[in-house]
Amino acid sequence: MKFVAEINESLGISWNALRANKMRSVLATLGIVIGIVTVTLMGAAINGLNQAFIRNVSALGADVFYVSRFKWFNNTYEDWVSMRKRPKITLAESDALARQLTLADAVAPTADNEDSVKYKNRSASSVDVVGTTEAYLQTSGVDVAQGRFLTAADARGGQPTCVIGNDVATNLFRADPPLGERIKIEDQSFLVVGVLEKQGTMFGYSLDNRVVIPLRQYIGLVERNPGIDIQVKVGDLAHLDEAREELRQVMRRIRHLRPNQPDNFSINQQDEIVKWFHNQTATIAVIGLFVTSLALFVGGIGIMNIMFVSVVERTREIGVRKAIGAKRRNILLQFLIESAGVCLMGGLIGLGIAWVISLAVSKWLFPATLSVTIVTLSLLVSLLTGVISGFLPAWRAARMDPVEALRSE
Repeated sequence: MKFVAEINESLGISWNALRANKMRSVLATLGIVIGIVTVTLMGAAINGLNQAFIRNVSALGADVFYVSRFKWFNNTYEDWVSMRKRPKITLAESDALARQLTLADAVAPTADNEDSVKYKNRSASSVDVVGTTEAYLQTSGVDVAQGRFLTAADARGGQPTCVIGNDVATNLFRADPPLGERIKIEDQSFLVVGVLEKQGTMFGYSLDNRVVIPLRQYIGLVERNPGIDIQVKVGDLAHLDEAREELRQVMRRIRHLRPNQPDNFSINQQDEIVKWFHNQTATIAVIGLFVTSLALFVGGIGIMNIMFVSVVERTREIGVRKAIGAKRRNILLQFLIESAGVCLMGGLIGLGIAWVISLAVSKWLFPATLSVTIVTLSLLVSLLTGVISGFLPAWRAARMDPVEALRSE
């Protein structure tokens, strides 16, 4: 109870001192405000980008493997040269894989390339034309907004049909209903049987600017000898590791690789992208927070200087308090609370400014999210800065000789 009373007394004295020196208090908080704004905005930007990235990359599916000639990330130049020498994955290998896998729900071979798409007198350039099978609906996680997706009969090479993305439907058909109409790719007519739901972008690439056609018609029409990637959806997440090993062993068997030969294909997963992205953002965060924390350091130095001035100006007050029984810890606590109070006010003002800026940034530039964790850490950093910056002045005040302090004018 006595300690609580001492804290209450120190709070009162500190508050009176801050009110008596309003201009000094404002100037002292300015450096902290700038520091907290920069640090908070950096954290909010990284947090927002992480959330947006996870939302985008989730379209790849945590339970889907991507078999390709190339490994997605962490490749040296020598790796790329080596992987370019690997044989392309063929449709026959994809068919064999689908027959032999036991832990997969769906296997979808895919090939894609940019091409122009025409409807009557309208055309759209740089459209991503994807050749695949009916299993793509399961492996890619896409949904059909209108009509239907490709069927097994379509995939086997029946009537040329296609499913178009939301942007293609808007650009080519505008207000007209696209179902039942025909578009042209490389002068080949395709019947529009479905429109995909809007998916947005991933890494700046629109997922809605695409046309999905049967792979057998893609081969020869868009590309004569395409390199095929294979999407493999696992039936049970609990067996993900087993499914990956089974996929690897079956691919090696299909490609007739001897035990001492390395894999001449790569199996990629969503978590590899997430891991790579987090490594990049962690590096950016360390560098960014180091640079922005310099503003807090400068603010802390400013607080320390002002607190030293405050101690000198109030030397007689300190002497009087000691003469009537105040102990060293009372004086130390008084000045520490005053310093921490100044920084806390600066932190609250900085958070308010950062919140307004983050709303503007989220609306006009990129996602920036102020989470509870960021707010809490910002306030704790403010308090810690105040305590550290005010400790030396408070220690000096606490160790003053009361007789010498009372002689001060």
